[in-house]
Amino acid sequence: MQRARLRLVQFLLRHGLRSPQGVRNGSVKHREWLNSLHFEKSSLRIVFQEYLHAIDEVTERMKHIEAEIHEQALRSVHAPVIQALQTMRGVAEVTATTLVAEIGQFSRFSSPRQLMSYAGLVPKEYSSGATWWQGSITKVGNAHIRHVVVESAWAYRYSPSLKGQLLARQKGQDPEARRIAWKAQHRLHKKYNQITSRGNAGKKAAVAVARELMGFIWAMGCEIEKKQTEANSAA
Repeated sequence: MQRARLRLVQFLLRHGLRSPQGVRNGSVKHREWLNSLHFEKSSLRIVFQEYLHAIDEVTERMKHIEAEIHEQALRSVHAPVIQALQTMRGVAEVTATTLVAEIGQFSRFSSPRQLMSYAGLVPKEYSSGATWWQGSITKVGNAHIRHVVVESAWAYRYSPSLKGQLLARQKGQDPEARRIAWKAQHRLHKKYNQITSRGNAGKKAAVAVARELMGFIWAMGCEIEKKQTEANSAA
């Protein structure tokens, strides 16, 4: 979708066309503006319509995929973990499903640091004799997990709260999952502020928060898996 929109925007810029002030790319108003455009040359009209068609085609594909994701999030064998993860701030249905699809069984990692390493979120380490130094994250690991968790981490720059969609996602969920999610809000918000207050960029803070967020995700995943196992044994 990003690539399709970028191609269209670049095409329009080459012909001196910019969206109206305050109109966000991809919004309903933006599409109305696009529909109002007219090109004299037939070749330009064809290219323009093809770019619009590409966006519409991707939009439909996304709707079908998201509908299937929603079905799996509610009815698959992994549904309890997917639903529990959504009690966390910044982790909605697509992110939670991505995490479960990529990680599989959370308890296969004996510690949260193993999961952090699997996602490539641990810092590089250099040592020589008595000298020891840590660098940037390794980025050696599952890029899908790393991407969604870093995106989720930005949500923790805001003060802890329970409202709106997050509150709706928490209704009826496991009490222990809600407790972990609330603890994560306080701890990760504090961590973000501590890092940015030292003059570090927000991106560095988001990566550091993402690494610690993986620890809370691991704890929650293992907790729900344990309860599933106990429920199956009792049955």
